[in-house]
Amino acid sequence: MIDSFDDFLLHPTLSRAIKAASYQKPTPIQSKAIPPLLEKKDLLGIAQTGTGKTAAFALPILNLLLKEPPRRKAKCTRVLVLLPTRELAIQVAESFEKYAHFSAISVACVFGGVSDIPQKKALLRGVDVLVATPGRLLDLLSQKAVSFKLLETFVLDEADRMLDMGFIQDIKKIIHWLPPARQNLFFSATMPPTIASLAKSILNQDPIRIEVVPQSTPVERIEQLVYKIDRKRKAALLKALLLEHPEMNKVLVFSRTKHGANKIVTQLEKAKITCAAIHGNKSQTRRQEALGNFKTEQIRVLVATDIAARGIDIESVSHVFNYDLPEVPETYVHRIGRTARAGKSGFAISFCSPEQESELKGIEKATQQKIPIGDFSLLLKSEAPLEKEKTPRVAPKPKTQRKASKKTKLKVKNKENFEENSKTDLKQTRPSRNRPGSRARKRMRAEQNQKT
Repeated sequence: MIDSFDDFLLHPTLSRAIKAASYQKPTPIQSKAIPPLLEKKDLLGIAQTGTGKTAAFALPILNLLLKEPPRRKAKCTRVLVLLPTRELAIQVAESFEKYAHFSAISVACVFGGVSDIPQKKALLRGVDVLVATPGRLLDLLSQKAVSFKLLETFVLDEADRMLDMGFIQDIKKIIHWLPPARQNLFFSATMPPTIASLAKSILNQDPIRIEVVPQSTPVERIEQLVYKIDRKRKAALLKALLLEHPEMNKVLVFSRTKHGANKIVTQLEKAKITCAAIHGNKSQTRRQEALGNFKTEQIRVLVATDIAARGIDIESVSHVFNYDLPEVPETYVHRIGRTARAGKSGFAISFCSPEQESELKGIEKATQQKIPIGDFSLLLKSEAPLEKEKTPRVAPKPKTQRKASKKTKLKVKNKENFEENSKTDLKQTRPSRNRPGSRARKRMRAEQNQKT
């Protein structure tokens, strides 16, 4: 086991950046991955989130770029890192920039949801490292805004998440654009058959395989609890726990739906708990603002859907709440992996309503451990009320079924009397159909006058 980054004999500029980042000791995946990657070997890495995976591939890639003469050409890149979400792409790009801070290596990040004009301008000059999401990268390829003629290294990170989000076909399209002679790095937290098949199609024969921990095993430093509680009382319990425990100063709450995340934020704000939501319906600017405020502790609680369950590196998250249990047991592992990072301990608290008992059993089976039941004394002490449900709107009765008031009856009676009187007056004033015309009447009067 390597005990120091100095043992890797990295480029001096990288060693300086590592010291500036206050990295003390390599993590297990860094110790196992960096040496073979420095030799340009293909690698298949299986590691759960929060294990230092980004530095494990970024440092050797940058070291190889620094040792070779620069080759920058318009629209070309030497390294491609493919990631499933915008947040993860931004985070990895920031890591590359941090490690390459004391060098001239250029890094660009392209993702959807924003204008592609600045991204195309950055690519026009040529970059050393390109970090991208699949959708935007395919769009830029169709516009011939990027070229892989000089590509040396391809990194596919969070491969199982790519599968969950339906990006497998996009990845296969991108691979067809890549040159066959390249170094390949493939990382995934789990290895289902579909991902194993994809890895086999990307990697060269006999890649280096690294598995840091068994699949779907939670971090041992996380203390887990589950509250079996009715769905209506979840919001009350969450507020009671946050108000009673001020040490919960950096809390990540996971909701299954976007609407549910917004609802949780509304309820916490009523209790004067600073919070924000992050999900797919939020603009990129709003999502980055919420993440920034959470990282700097301007807000206490960040409510998120599973878009933030993977790869978001937020330091010192004290507690993770599973407001809704995930349908996939592996997602539970990724969620709670947001805490207990960088050697610290953490807490994961889950709420399980009666209809989610099957999800809880699946999680306990996958993690091979029984999650302890939480203490309800706090909820009873606080006398937290049930969540009020909106009464369903009843359709108005047809007019024939409505009971008329006295005033309405009087109006109807007056109207009927008026109509009846009007008809009578009309009959009295209406001329007879057999009544002669004006000329005939004049003749009749003239004949009568002659007779008289």
